[in-house]
Amino acid sequence: MFKLNKLLAAALPLGLLCVSAVQAETLNIVTVNNGHMIKMTELSKEYEKANPGVELNWITLDEGTLRERVTTDIASKGGQFDVMTIGMYETPIWAKREWLVPIEATDAYDVDDILPAMRDGLSYDGKLYAAPFYGESSLLLYRKDLVKKAGKSIDGRPTWDQVKDIAAAIHNPDEGVYGICLRGRAGWGENMAFFGTLVNTFGGRWFDENWQPQINTDAWKKATEFYVDLLTNYGPPNSENNSFNEILKLTNEGKCGMWIDASIAASFVSDPKQGKYANQMAFAQTPVEKTENGANWLWAWALAIPASSQNVDEAQKFINWATSKEYIELVAANDGWASVPTGTRSSTYANDNFKNAAKFAEAEFAAIQSADPNKSTLEAVPYVGVQFVTIPEFQAIGNFVKEQIQSVLTGKYTAEQALKRGDKFAERELKKAGYYK
Repeated sequence: MFKLNKLLAAALPLGLLCVSAVQAETLNIVTVNNGHMIKMTELSKEYEKANPGVELNWITLDEGTLRERVTTDIASKGGQFDVMTIGMYETPIWAKREWLVPIEATDAYDVDDILPAMRDGLSYDGKLYAAPFYGESSLLLYRKDLVKKAGKSIDGRPTWDQVKDIAAAIHNPDEGVYGICLRGRAGWGENMAFFGTLVNTFGGRWFDENWQPQINTDAWKKATEFYVDLLTNYGPPNSENNSFNEILKLTNEGKCGMWIDASIAASFVSDPKQGKYANQMAFAQTPVEKTENGANWLWAWALAIPASSQNVDEAQKFINWATSKEYIELVAANDGWASVPTGTRSSTYANDNFKNAAKFAEAEFAAIQSADPNKSTLEAVPYVGVQFVTIPEFQAIGNFVKEQIQSVLTGKYTAEQALKRGDKFAERELKKAGYYK
């Protein structure tokens, strides 16, 4: 048999032998269609050059579709993806279920350089299960020229009443300027990402210490009515359709006087290549009402390896590259230090090149440092999380409540009707899961 194989090999063309010997290995990577991720898909050509024989197959989706696809695939052990983009909600839950492979970082990777808030949120039982590609809190982004023209000012961390007053003063739809832009598209990580922090500052919480739902309460009602009033009177039309990318576009066109959203947006709106009013953009901490607890959300888009992957070793190698200090330096070399993915490493915020280039750096770092998933509400709670609750049942609950909040914005339900529905659904889900009888 050995001699026969040698004879067959001798008869084959040399080119065919080379293809057979160096068969390309394909990594299927699913990610979100945010700016930093799009840049990663472009720069990954450098990775392929340095690693001949590896082909990266990118699947890029919007946030809502991404969450649906990866949740379905990992729960069914479908094996469609070798690298998934997930966040702080999924990571500890999926790691506990042994759906993820622990990240094996090299010494050069420098795990200790990752910001503690990000490392802790992406770990389970002391092990890192997803490597942060970029991290974020939330910020108030605003056009300082409009605020100044209205005779107003924003310092440090304003109250929600101050924000409403400023929104009214700068709102000028006849000239294409809206007082404030906020997420309205339904999704537990879309409108609820922002709305959850608003509820926190109004003194609300998802559940009490005995896991009884607290959605149908005065705090939630006041927050809901405030949110709807703000967007109805001072926001752009059809706000129920807007999420991060839609509002980013509006802001870069100069149409949003204020925007409260992910701190990562600061690098985009302050980039003169992207925004007409980039030089007029300024940044403050997110507003408060009754408490500062939970005012700043905490999130990381991170790269993880599903246990169903057939290419674990190559996936580990790619993640070590894509979330490294060297990758950040590659982005800086291509697009400048103000454009690097932030919110992940101490070394980024200690870098003078970054601090000089990114006028948002101080505000973003302060926001991340102030976000505490273990103390996100005014009253005591049994859960961890700022804009979400780290329990498996939250995804279903959040996805139901998202529709209720959007329905108030569109006028389908009153706040009271919507919150009653949300409360009953949450109670039913937790009873079914055995939290109580």
